[in-house]
Amino acid sequence: MSANGLASDTAMVMAAGMGKRMRPLTVSQPKPMVRVAGKPLIDHALDRLAESGIERAVVNVHYMADALEAHVIDRAIPKVTISDERDALLETGGGLIRAQAHLPDPFFCLNADNIWLDGPRDAFRDLTSCWNPEKMDALLLVVSHVRAANFSGAGDFYMDAAGQLSRRKPGRIAPFIYTGIQLISHRLLRDAPQGKFSTNVLWNRAIEEGRLFGASFTGQWYEVGTPEAIGPTEEALKRG
Repeated sequence: MSANGLASDTAMVMAAGMGKRMRPLTVSQPKPMVRVAGKPLIDHALDRLAESGIERAVVNVHYMADALEAHVIDRAIPKVTISDERDALLETGGGLIRAQAHLPDPFFCLNADNIWLDGPRDAFRDLTSCWNPEKMDALLLVVSHVRAANFSGAGDFYMDAAGQLSRRKPGRIAPFIYTGIQLISHRLLRDAPQGKFSTNVLWNRAIEEGRLFGASFTGQWYEVGTPEAIGPTEEALKRG
């Protein structure tokens, strides 16, 4: 337990993607720099880390990396370290492995385009309260469909009474959606593939070993994957 009462004082912020679904807004800027409710998406994420007491953030960069790095590097809280993927986009799993030397065990991880309103506890305390490193390789913050705005998919996971996750079955609807926020043990990263790969590879192994768990989010989460989602998200944030 860190001094802030959380499971970790550090978060990995996944910010290296190409932002293709957010075009045309990402033709001239990286997706984390797209503004929602008056500020860039990545500032929403970093501000939430600061509010929670998380002191360090590791931000990976690839697409329009110079602009993104210049925007975050002088931030005081959380203090930002850059994980450089300019040479090759490594996807989510490869990005974690590239940044691993900068990450304590365990560490939080979130997508740079996450927007949410906390419930009774903030998202990182929701995860901390459920964390058990003896049983878990990763703990994913998941949300029910009713708490997921702008989301029209079939869901991602089933979750049993103990919090253990399993994948949605083909052709079915799963009750829980992955928010893009998780708490990760270095055990999840062991014996990882080289180069570019998805975190799904590591999650699948953890599911087989019974070590992938979920925590149900108590707030409201907003999917901001396309330009069309920005307006409804801004209206929801105004309402609080």
